Amino acid sequence: MALRVPKAELTTEFRETLIKQFGAVPEPVEVTWNNPGVAEDILGLGGKVGGWDTVDESLKSFAHIAVAAQVGCGWCLDIGYFQAVNQNLDVAKASQVPRWRESEVFTPLERDVLEYAEAMTNTPPTVTDELSASLLDRLGPAALVELTVFISFSNFATRSNNALGIESQGFSAACEIPPAARPEKSGVASTV
Repeated sequence: MALRVPKAELTTEFRETLIKQFGAVPEPVEVTWNNPGVAEDILGLGGKVGGWDTVDESLKSFAHIAVAAQVGCGWCLDIGYFQAVNQNLDVAKASQVPRWRESEVFTPLERDVLEYAEAMTNTPPTVTDELSASLLDRLGPAALVELTVFISFSNFATRSNNALGIESQGFSAACEIPPAARPEKSGVASTV
C-alpha cells in the first residue's frame, strides 16, 4: 500500500524534535501536517491520552496493539511494540498480543482487556455486559472509563493511519523480540 496523501513539509525545528523523540519522523505526522490545525490537535489529544495514569501502562499498551492487529495498522503495531520496549514493559507478552488467544503468557485480567479491546473494535461493537461488569469489578469505574476511551482513541489512530495508507516504518526492528503473527482464524468477529 502506498501513502494516499503525500507527506507535508515540516519545520526544521519540529522535524528535529520528532527525530530526537522517535529516531525518525513519524509518517502520520508528516501526512496529517497537510492540515496543521488537525495535526496539532491530534498530537495534543494524543499527548493528553498518553498522560492518563489510572490504568496500568501494560494493559493500555496491550490493548493498543490488539486494536492495531485487528484493524491491520502496521504502523500502529510497529510503534506500539517500540513503545512497549521503551517503557520497559514485558516485551515477551507484547510480542504475543496478536495471538493472545493461543498464547499462555497473559493473566486473566490481561485476557479480558484484550477481549474488550477487540470487542470495542468489532463493527458493530460486541462488548457484553458480563465483560464490562468483570472489568468494572477488577479495575473500578475510573479505570474502566480510561481504558474505554483509550481503546477508542487507539481505534481512531489505527483507522486513520490505515485509511491514509500509512504503513510500518521499522520502529520495532530495533527491538529484540519480533511481534508474533496473528493466526488466520482468531475467532474475532468481522471488523468490516
